[in-house]
Amino acid sequence: MGNDRRVRHLVVDEAVWCWTVRQRVRPDYDDCRLTLSLFPEVPAQGVRRRLALVFTPGPDRIVSNSYFEAGTVVRLPDRAWLNLYEPGTVRRLLDAAAPALDTRPSVQNLEVDGWPYFAEVVDHADTAESHT
Repeated sequence: MGNDRRVRHLVVDEAVWCWTVRQRVRPDYDDCRLTLSLFPEVPAQGVRRRLALVFTPGPDRIVSNSYFEAGTVVRLPDRAWLNLYEPGTVRRLLDAAAPALDTRPSVQNLEVDGWPYFAEVVDHADTAESHT
């Protein structure tokens, strides 16, 4: 991707969500991270809130650093992957994670581990494919 600081827009029903992907690359791979940030274009009740899904490497978890395409997160051993630059991926992650905003209404910048939502999105897609 050319400019990973670009703010993108996603229309969900009547709401417009802005989103960005940030990649932090460090010499020690364990300190690398990918962050998908989402915030509504028109803040509710005049308060701008941000939901950040943070993906860090770990056992059976890979975040793109240089080998994979930018924005890619991979779960091993099943090799399931998502690219955080794809609008369809962002929409599915937003659908899965948006309820977290309701659980903590007073938090303006809510940062959460993205891996549980990754699992929800990927495992739900696998279930939907097996029913077709």
